[in-house]
Amino acid sequence: MIRTEVARRWRLVRAPGRSVPASVRRFHQRIRRRRLRSAAPWLAVVGALGLAALLAWVIFATSLLGVREVAVTGTSVLTSEQVTAAAGVAPGTPLARVDLDRVRAAVSELAPVREARVRRQWPGTLVIDVQERVALATVPVGSQFAVIDGAGVVFRTLAQRPRELPLVVLASPGPDDVSTRSALRVLRTLTPQLRESLVRMVAPTPARIRLELGGGRTVVWGDAEDSDTKARVATALLKKEGTLIDVSAPEFVTVG
Repeated sequence: MIRTEVARRWRLVRAPGRSVPASVRRFHQRIRRRRLRSAAPWLAVVGALGLAALLAWVIFATSLLGVREVAVTGTSVLTSEQVTAAAGVAPGTPLARVDLDRVRAAVSELAPVREARVRRQWPGTLVIDVQERVALATVPVGSQFAVIDGAGVVFRTLAQRPRELPLVVLASPGPDDVSTRSALRVLRTLTPQLRESLVRMVAPTPARIRLELGGGRTVVWGDAEDSDTKARVATALLKKEGTLIDVSAPEFVTVG
């Protein structure tokens, strides 16, 4: 009797679909749908993780989104090739893995660079925006001429003097040199008349600055204090006779 019952159940399960009662088929369909609904969120998570892993592999581990171009902007003293070489990013390096801070620091080591900014431009361009130093004066150094910016940084050396820049004679040009800083401070206050007449500025010490003008005239400036007043007074005294104008104490000027 037991064997007969088991055989009947086996025949029911293995029977063709048309032999299974409709209620049983509906029951199994509901179970399958319920299982699919419960598994769907997990399948979605697994799919999303797989897609994310694939994207991460493409972005970080292949050259598909690698550096194809280094675009350099803002240069005039430097060339794009010099900036690219300083950046040191090999072609094909995954753009996402480029250390922007490292590249910025490396480019900023170039003397003419005052500031550098680095950014990614997808899909394959590394952009380096350079702000170069602005030349304020030139300083004779041996047989050459050093170009300095407003901070006193020497960022270029030329064989010939650039005539558009004022000539400043300094013993040790540089941003940490007090005489350099004082001379540049004076230079910024000169009136157009003084600049036009200026042959060179000499600053052996911070307190012994003088201007050598055309026609053999000299303006004894002293230190950089009260430079705005000294510039106005010296400009007014250009109309006076004499080759020596002393404005080191602007309240008691002398012309001789």
